[in-house]
Amino acid sequence: MKKIALFCLLLSFAITTGLQAQEIAILKYNGGGDWYSNPTALPNLIQFCNTEIGTKIKAKPATVEVNSVGIFQYPFLHMTGHGNVVFSDEEATNLKTYLLSGGFLHIDDNYGMEPYIRKELAKLFPNNKLEELGANHPIFNQKYKFTDGLPKIHEHNGKRPQAFGITHNNRLILLFTFESDLGDGWEDPEVHNDSTEVRLKALQMGANIIKYVFNN
Repeated sequence: MKKIALFCLLLSFAITTGLQAQEIAILKYNGGGDWYSNPTALPNLIQFCNTEIGTKIKAKPATVEVNSVGIFQYPFLHMTGHGNVVFSDEEATNLKTYLLSGGFLHIDDNYGMEPYIRKELAKLFPNNKLEELGANHPIFNQKYKFTDGLPKIHEHNGKRPQAFGITHNNRLILLFTFESDLGDGWEDPEVHNDSTEVRLKALQMGANIIKYVFNN
């Protein structure tokens, strides 16, 4: 617990002073889901953000495990996959502490993740359910304006894209993007053969998320 308290202080200091404030990491989780999917997604988003919105994020994102105190070094964590997710009690406590200490988690459902992640998030916040974010939320109105909210990048079931969040003390601490597949749109063009227009929408929305987190 002393180590967690120390890293909480480091995270708070980093966010307040700007030290290490532009660092992001991929969250490695248990349960069998492919946490490692979309390997070119975050590097491409980082490059886009560094070029277009003036961030200075390291080109290669780190990888951290849910129960590691290492998560407290990163103001922004990204999580994705297609399948099962399981948080142990220790992992749930660690991740909750991270989020309440100033960290942020973006979960991008890569298709098939939704029922599992909802169940696991209930371990962290049993009294705070995911709530849908309206198109007027600031995250859709950063440098790039998304007047209809979360953009649709890949089609699966004919469902509309939805952005859900958990807020604590008026701060969005967790974003869950569903039926959008932003990460697929961030990948190299040849991976999914998305059009330039579709990839640009995905990257711009990703940049909005990054900008929002770094400014809040």
